[in-house]
Amino acid sequence: MKHLPTLLIVFLLLNVSLFSIAQSNSGTIKGHVNDGSNVPMQAATVTLLRSSDSAVVKLTVTSKEGNFTFTTLPGKYIVTVSAVGFAKASSGEIILIDGGEKQLTAFALTAASKDLKAVTVSGKKALVEQKLDRMIVNVDAAVSNVGATALEVLEKSPGISIDKDGNISLKGKAGVTVYIDGRPSYLSGTDLANLLRNMNASQLDQIEIMTNPPAKYDAAGNSGIINIKTKKTKTMGYNGSLSLGYGQGKYPKLNESLNFNYRKNKINLFTNIGYSYRQNFNNLDIQRKFMDAGTKELKSHFEQESRMRDHGESMNAKVGMDFYATKKSTFGVVLGGFSNPGTFRNSSDVNIYDVSKVLQSITRANTRNERSWKNYSTNLNYRFVFDSTGREITADADYLGYRSKNNQLLINSYFDAGGQASEVPDSLKGNLPQNINIYSAKVDYVHPLKKGAKFEAGIKSSFVKTDNNASYDSIQNGQDVHDTRRSNHFIYQENVNAAYANYSRPLTKRLSGQFGLRLEHTNAKGNQVSTNESFSRNYVQLFPTAYLQFTADKNNSFVLNYGRRIQRPNYEDLNPFILFLDRYTFEQGNPNLKPQFAHNIELSHTFKGTFTTTLNYTNTTDIITEVLEQNAERNETFVIPRNIATQRQYGISVSAGVPVTKWWTANLWANVYNNEFTGIVNNDKIKLGATTGQFNLSNQIKLSKTISAEVSGFYRTPGVDGVFKIQGFGMVNAGISQQIMKGKGSVRLSIRDAFYTQKIDGSSKFSNIDATFQQSRESRVVSANFTYRFSKGKANNARKRASSASDEQNRIKVDGGN
Repeated sequence: MKHLPTLLIVFLLLNVSLFSIAQSNSGTIKGHVNDGSNVPMQAATVTLLRSSDSAVVKLTVTSKEGNFTFTTLPGKYIVTVSAVGFAKASSGEIILIDGGEKQLTAFALTAASKDLKAVTVSGKKALVEQKLDRMIVNVDAAVSNVGATALEVLEKSPGISIDKDGNISLKGKAGVTVYIDGRPSYLSGTDLANLLRNMNASQLDQIEIMTNPPAKYDAAGNSGIINIKTKKTKTMGYNGSLSLGYGQGKYPKLNESLNFNYRKNKINLFTNIGYSYRQNFNNLDIQRKFMDAGTKELKSHFEQESRMRDHGESMNAKVGMDFYATKKSTFGVVLGGFSNPGTFRNSSDVNIYDVSKVLQSITRANTRNERSWKNYSTNLNYRFVFDSTGREITADADYLGYRSKNNQLLINSYFDAGGQASEVPDSLKGNLPQNINIYSAKVDYVHPLKKGAKFEAGIKSSFVKTDNNASYDSIQNGQDVHDTRRSNHFIYQENVNAAYANYSRPLTKRLSGQFGLRLEHTNAKGNQVSTNESFSRNYVQLFPTAYLQFTADKNNSFVLNYGRRIQRPNYEDLNPFILFLDRYTFEQGNPNLKPQFAHNIELSHTFKGTFTTTLNYTNTTDIITEVLEQNAERNETFVIPRNIATQRQYGISVSAGVPVTKWWTANLWANVYNNEFTGIVNNDKIKLGATTGQFNLSNQIKLSKTISAEVSGFYRTPGVDGVFKIQGFGMVNAGISQQIMKGKGSVRLSIRDAFYTQKIDGSSKFSNIDATFQQSRESRVVSANFTYRFSKGKANNARKRASSASDEQNRIKVDGGN
């Protein structure tokens, strides 16, 4: 905690300086937009124009409640509102005085009177939007996202880091819960990374990042929630987009997607289809020193070079329907599917040296995995609006099924120091199927009260069953012989029942609060069928949340929030089975893992709605992290998850969108934090700590009315991740976009990691462990993309009714967990 006083001083100096700047007078213009039948319109484009010459001063989009706000200097202005399918609306001249506030008469839009022959491009969203409880990244706003995967988009997003195995952390903390379209993926680790690697960026709309969600969200997710929202258009008639892309690194990549929406009267149909083909490489070099566990005496040196290549294709589809039965009732169904067949190859050379670094032997391992990953999902949802005050009830029922097949062939060849065969090669065949079935149901109720207060409550129940069956055969004299020692069958079941209540209200004219409490009951059991070993967990936990917001003046606001979170062990980490990576490297689960708990506190200051400074502190107990355990006699290394330590983290972050000129906008996000781990590993006390900085910068450049460009990048300084010390790394991206076909089409060209600097080096040194690694992967890719947007339909009064539930996310609250 020695750096905390310095961080506090920096935070206070920033606030004092910004508060003094804020004394320059400005005013506020507020308004509301509806569709002509008093239904709020979300995402309508609102433009603030200078009255004298109609020059654009600012652009924004309406919130889901249909509201908008401009903070600007005194002067004379005009406000215009536009939305696809509706006629443009304008205000009269607005005279804004020093410190004044103008509440405009509500804009009631009227339907356009002609067919929608073309797509209207009325404004471009900002790359990053800072809301009260979350940060939003608009995927299409970054040209360099062309041809990228969902995992690569996350990697570029503020505060998010991806390690060498695809695990996601947020602000330096592991344990992120990932949702897709407001519903939990129920995946983590390798399975989640595999899913995200096979989602095209062209199918994504927004990334929502929440570091401290309120009580209506599941408590799962030690460091917060990331919600990935896919595209869903809303225009009456039919509309959509087609995207074709090609990328070239060392190997080719191909991605295609189609988004389509059709609305008529009470029915809304939508679909999202994607296809991708990818080849990638991943090089990993490891150096290990094997020492006696007791005396720490050096026994041998071990150097490994692994050259991995992964190629495969993925197909995904989502189709859904909304039925607006009445003005108050809406029914919906969403069906989804995903398939990802592929092949993984790994060629690994292991050189073993004695204490004097004299080569003793060489082992060459060749691994081939034929894999298939499929996912099926069904969602049924219902929404009923009681009255115009906003009182409503929503219900959801979900099923998700994951099916994985993995046929593995591992061949080890042995040579002496001179390169001559020293042993008979051995071969191992593995059949590793995995089935995951998830059922969940929830009900949420919202009740607005007098004087701006609001009460929310809900219940949820989920059931998860995973079935992992690993069958290994050794090849002896050309025959398959079943290996009972290495085979395993593991079944895990988990039931989580939850209830929450949340209350918010203004406390004074400047101070408002929100307080929530969530109760979760977890009942889990695991069974290792082959050995008849089992374990069970049964516990009840409370998760309080609290938010206080203080508005000092029109330019400065402060938010203090607190939340308690839980991170349950990954399903695969609870399986005690040993997975063979090569002759000397293994992964093994741990059925004794306990959940980790975190207390998160944040204090943030926002200046003029665009510059946000945040102080955060987190204390996590029983933190789950992977550790290395070695057998010096057999030169074997096991990677095992354990509850090893307590983690304390404190830091400061700054987020700002800066309009440098009329044609150049810079988005900056910086986070400096200190991580400290204390605990016991292999009966030895450890204390690891480091101060790390993460910096993201994106420059959006408007070259002309139809041409835009981007130069962006990120850098992470050296830091600590569990028992590993990671060296600094980063990347620079660039892209250019040209609108064609009267705005209906666009062509984009981009390059990721232009200087090929995203190479990850690290080490782990404690007890009898001394290991270092260097990883490089196919991060430098040049991509080209063509997108065509189409729309045709007759806007009418039926569309007005449809807009009352225009976005699926308004009906489905983010409310899931492991």
